[in-house]
Amino acid sequence: MENREIMNCALCETRRPRRYCPGVRGEICPVCCGTSREVTVNCPLECPHLQDARQHEKAPQPDPERLPNSDVSITERFLADNAQLLTLTCQSLLRIALGSAGAVDNDVREALDALARTYRTLETGLIYETRPANLLAAGIQQRLRGELDEARKQLREDAGMETVRDADVLGVLVMLQRMEFTRNNGRPRGRAFIDFLRREFSEFAPPGPIDTGESGLIVPG
Repeated sequence: MENREIMNCALCETRRPRRYCPGVRGEICPVCCGTSREVTVNCPLECPHLQDARQHEKAPQPDPERLPNSDVSITERFLADNAQLLTLTCQSLLRIALGSAGAVDNDVREALDALARTYRTLETGLIYETRPANLLAAGIQQRLRGELDEARKQLREDAGMETVRDADVLGVLVMLQRMEFTRNNGRPRGRAFIDFLRREFSEFAPPGPIDTGESGLIVPG
């Protein structure tokens, strides 16, 4: 009986395991790997099975009616004029997300939504900061706003830009919202968008092991 238990999948306890899962620190079967991935298991971003699934899975088709801030126009000219601001914001969001233990795409979504609401208010001349009820999202939002302030200062000093308008920051935030909106895979613990930022801006990730979520696990080398 003891040998039977050792040979069974650590999750379903019935099927024969075929792969090691760093999220549960045990051997699991392919079925459980597919159904539990980023649903009940906090998958380390560098898990080879997760990365292989990224190459084949398709995110749920987004509903155009739910497109964030659909009234905000993001043109190619806007992206070209604000390329540095967009890059700096993506770098900052990546660092913050990877440095926030347990953060998933839905937390990032809430943080971006709250920040966009704040900057929409600033455009009206009012000063009112929207805060998410989700404490993890609120922490991401607060840190990202601080990073945005620093980015605006850096652009003024390094690029000689006189000012970065609140409308420009809002446009960049809306662009990030839409990037997240189209990449969120709908899984409760999904981090497909964070993983996308990691691939695009990996050289800007914090030093040391990459954050692996609440489990704190790292894929063995």
